[in-house]
Amino acid sequence: MSKALKIIFAGTPDFAAQHLTALINSHHDVVAVYCPPDKRAGRGKKLTACATKNLAIAHDIIVEQPTNFKDAGDQEKLASYNADIMVVVAYGLLLPTVILEAPRLGCVNVHGSILPKWRGAAPIQRSLEAGDKETGVTIMQMDKGLDTGDMIAKATCDITLQDTSASLYEKLANLGPAALLSTLDLMAENKHHAEPQDNSLSTYAAKLNKEEAELNWQLPAAELHRKIRAYIPWPVAQLTFTDEKQTEHRIRVWQASYSDEAHDYMPGTIISANKNGITVATASGSLCLESLQLPGKKPLAVRDILNGKALWFAEKSNINSVTSNNLSEK
Repeated sequence: MSKALKIIFAGTPDFAAQHLTALINSHHDVVAVYCPPDKRAGRGKKLTACATKNLAIAHDIIVEQPTNFKDAGDQEKLASYNADIMVVVAYGLLLPTVILEAPRLGCVNVHGSILPKWRGAAPIQRSLEAGDKETGVTIMQMDKGLDTGDMIAKATCDITLQDTSASLYEKLANLGPAALLSTLDLMAENKHHAEPQDNSLSTYAAKLNKEEAELNWQLPAAELHRKIRAYIPWPVAQLTFTDEKQTEHRIRVWQASYSDEAHDYMPGTIISANKNGITVATASGSLCLESLQLPGKKPLAVRDILNGKALWFAEKSNINSVTSNNLSEK
């Protein structure tokens, strides 16, 4: 067994909490957990603690919640823990040089991609959206750049056609902790090797926004299918439907399949609508919508939605609006 390290952990969501759990259950000593200040959430807008804070409290670990590290007092507080290393997993705050250099072994980050691909805020989603065949986690020594530090370890997994961002998060949450513990054991004995990244191979994983979740039927079906899977559980791909009263409804798409088979329809045309799904023409191939969520409702299989909204999705009409063809069938 390697030497036990005094560790400061910094992270926020469930993904980070799973790594913190592994550290708590290891022979290493987590002396403090850093996370952002509590945020208001839910209908009541109550102050809500993040997953890592709740976990730390449950194990009687000190919690620190600075808004940033610009204040000298916050910097001195972190240094006072005399940690060997700081482990950062989906923390959400930029670390200045004084923090990066405070622990004896510096700071390491668990990043959800195979670096240097997909540096940035949404590596899992962008990897899936781009059609990558595999993804993984990289344990890197942090520096002042955005995910540019030297790489110490990697663990990879395949991306299947059934994967969504949610399922990939789970895969990486299983890969990451083991890779992290192995890395820490090597660092404790000074047996690790840090490899510089090739910046010429880097790609950027921009943060997701709601606007890009709107499905564009001028894109190929395969690309739309990847977007649908990449945007689960947030922001969820959607189409904007206009009914006969010219009221807009944003319909979320939770499940779909696609075909590359050629057709003669204009993009956005409903080719068929039945219990198997609503098949829509795209620029190349077709997309079959299988599970949708109407505004204010729960996600449902298309066969159940067609029981009450069949006129919305008449064959040969446009998926985004009620047409004269739809109305003539009333």
